[in-house]
Amino acid sequence: MQLSDFIRGFHNHPIIFLGTGFSVRYSNISYTWEDLLKKIAFDFTSSDEYFLDLKSEHMKPNGECNYAEIASCMEKDFNCELKKDRNGKFKNINDLFYKNMEDGINISRFKLYIAELLKNVERNEQTRIEINELIKAKKNIGSIITTNYDQLAENIFGFTPLIGNDILLSNPYGSIYKIHGCITRPDKIIITEEDYQEFEIRYELIRAQLLSFFIHNPIIFIGYSITDKNIKDILKTIFSYVDFNSELAERIRANFLLVEYEKGNTNTDVVEHDIDIENFKTIRINKLKTDNYIALYKELSTLILPISAMDVRKVQNNMHEIYAGGDIKVSITEDLESLKNSDKVLVIGSEKTIKYEFQTISEMIANYFQIIEESNDQLLLTLNKQQIQASQFFPIFGFSKICNDITKSEKLKKQQRTKIENVIASVPKVCINQHRTVQEILDDVRISQTYKNSAIIYALMDGSLELDNIELYLRACSDKKSTDYRKLLCAFDLKKYGE
Repeated sequence: MQLSDFIRGFHNHPIIFLGTGFSVRYSNISYTWEDLLKKIAFDFTSSDEYFLDLKSEHMKPNGECNYAEIASCMEKDFNCELKKDRNGKFKNINDLFYKNMEDGINISRFKLYIAELLKNVERNEQTRIEINELIKAKKNIGSIITTNYDQLAENIFGFTPLIGNDILLSNPYGSIYKIHGCITRPDKIIITEEDYQEFEIRYELIRAQLLSFFIHNPIIFIGYSITDKNIKDILKTIFSYVDFNSELAERIRANFLLVEYEKGNTNTDVVEHDIDIENFKTIRINKLKTDNYIALYKELSTLILPISAMDVRKVQNNMHEIYAGGDIKVSITEDLESLKNSDKVLVIGSEKTIKYEFQTISEMIANYFQIIEESNDQLLLTLNKQQIQASQFFPIFGFSKICNDITKSEKLKKQQRTKIENVIASVPKVCINQHRTVQEILDDVRISQTYKNSAIIYALMDGSLELDNIELYLRACSDKKSTDYRKLLCAFDLKKYGE
């Protein structure tokens, strides 16, 4: 079956399950489970042999390793040696350990070091195109589940991270379920044999909640191999609760897609694959073996469901406020005209009788980059029902690339071009210099504060400044309602999407 046909068969928002391979592909700092332990072992002993000795002690005849047992041994040795050498090579880790202890928090030095190794994880710029396509798919993704400790998923998706028991209090949409912990909570990191044993005992309710996802949503595994222990454990857990031969079990199997990496492979064909699980039954799932992740993300982005996951998240957040009680006003009515002015209005009914607007013009400008990244054409269609004044600076070019059905786009484009041309024509000569970065303009004492923004616009439009430099400056801007911000955003939008 082709990937496109498989995705079109989804009847609910997919859940993305991320493994270490995801971070290896998309981050500047990444480790597989083995690589992480090797790194720590080398930093600890300045030799590869310490890790290799441990590996030999915990290797099965078939070549598989029990990395949790290796981690247990390493943690014991690491903590013991750092205790003896207070101000040595790992002084900063000891400092953190004792600071936490003063606050009554006992966190393993070993896990503190893992958090230190992964704290500066950022996106890999070489995979920017793929990441951008994945961001566009965000509007159709319910939630993320991950066994990774780093914060890459939070960085890309912007969802709320949930760790430990916080998972039990979560909203099912717009969350990142960090089931093996996170570097922000090193005490919750699950890596040793003892951690996994405790996880099995204490996290029954969490597994039950995840099982609900597996029953109701398509699950796409990214960053795992077909032989990964986590995959096998998940499948074993599911089919321990669900009758193997039932209709429900078949629906779950049909919703599972394991995306397995194979370098250079552009395949988009989804095939069935049998997984043999020790002391259990053979389980058949769907597998896509490929290096063509862009194809997957594009299919997810174009998936059409009755409502986007993004909209569900908004409704969910409002309902959470209602559940919480307090001062919020709730009215249930079939007559919108009867409603009095309230802070929030949640309407359910026929689209023929209900008119709604997601964001004001001002909000769209402030959320420009998010709208572009998500390719949120549903939101942009509301422009047809809103009035944009001729005096307003509005970035229509990027929006029209996403949504072809904006009825006033040509008029707005002409309006935007004219306004930017007028800005350029009025730039004082003192602003016309060979600056290569925004910071150079900000630091140039010859240019008064009043004309800084004009100078940036001029340098952008004549090609002196890189678009990436402008984008970083715009994203960091704190006042996205100011006229200066809107002028510069429109110039950026015209330069990037209009020329």
